[in-house]
Amino acid sequence: MKKILFVAWVAMLASIGSGAAAESLTLLNVSYDPTRELWRDVNAHFIPAYQKSAGTTLEIKQSHGGSGTQARAVIDGLDADVVTLAMWPDTDAIRKAKLIDDGWEKEFPHDSSPYSSTIVFVVRKGNPKNIKDWPDIVKPGVEIVTPNPKTSGNGKFSFLAAWGAVTERGGSEADALAFVTKLYGQTPVLDLGARGSTTTFVQKKIGDVHLTWENEAHLEVQEAGGAVEIVYPPISVLAEPPVAIVDANVKRKGTGAAAKAYLDFLYTAEGQDIIAKHYFRPIDEKVFAAHTASFPDVKRFPVTAIARSWDDAYDKYFGDGKIFDSFYKPKK
Repeated sequence: MKKILFVAWVAMLASIGSGAAAESLTLLNVSYDPTRELWRDVNAHFIPAYQKSAGTTLEIKQSHGGSGTQARAVIDGLDADVVTLAMWPDTDAIRKAKLIDDGWEKEFPHDSSPYSSTIVFVVRKGNPKNIKDWPDIVKPGVEIVTPNPKTSGNGKFSFLAAWGAVTERGGSEADALAFVTKLYGQTPVLDLGARGSTTTFVQKKIGDVHLTWENEAHLEVQEAGGAVEIVYPPISVLAEPPVAIVDANVKRKGTGAAAKAYLDFLYTAEGQDIIAKHYFRPIDEKVFAAHTASFPDVKRFPVTAIARSWDDAYDKYFGDGKIFDSFYKPKK
């Protein structure tokens, strides 16, 4: 009798084990526009490692668009397990909608920002307009390409970089307002996101200078076959895109452990190396040192240099009827 019970118990364990091995999960990573290539590479390395350690078949789907638009989509029901958006306020808006737990920015190291970035210039081959610094982009006859600050993280950071490039070098807020008014007056089109602006500049060949993410600039150079080149301005903005688990969704779906492992992977030496290879600046000093030649030195100021906080910056510069709306009228 004992032998029969033992055999049955072993069979039951084998059944449970095979069921666990056969378990499958799907994660949805909702991200901002120019991170497609980064996440494809991260996924290709993380998925087999996770499947081996957890015994779980894992699929990771990606969704990309303007950072603000993506945040709104998650709030409105896009079933994200993790969000990897461009800006702190976009992620925190999801917290305010009670989908992410309070204190999310302390769940992962470095205030949940596994890398940093900045805004640089992309110009035509040979830099025919001789663009080297922010004042050069508003010279007569220079046409600028940048995304819409109302919908895009790239667009917001480009605006903030332009504003701070004036005030951080001794200019007044009135000087900064005059500068950005001129800048957007020389911008023929505002795409919804970073990748749309890349298409406008590289494929449609509109504009003389493109204000874009550092990583996107390198991708443009590769895809354009040398028809464009990167110019680093002496000063630009510090961007620290955060990552977060969408707690309400993973609790309902049972994907919390996989989601946490996924974001933890970004802080490993392997994850940081992948980040660096895609021209995002890793926070790990040793990994950064190994890739330092890829990242020219540029003075990067934080958003708190030009606003009291991120919430203040969002309201002051991009709120309805505030600074951006005060001077920019969509072209008809």
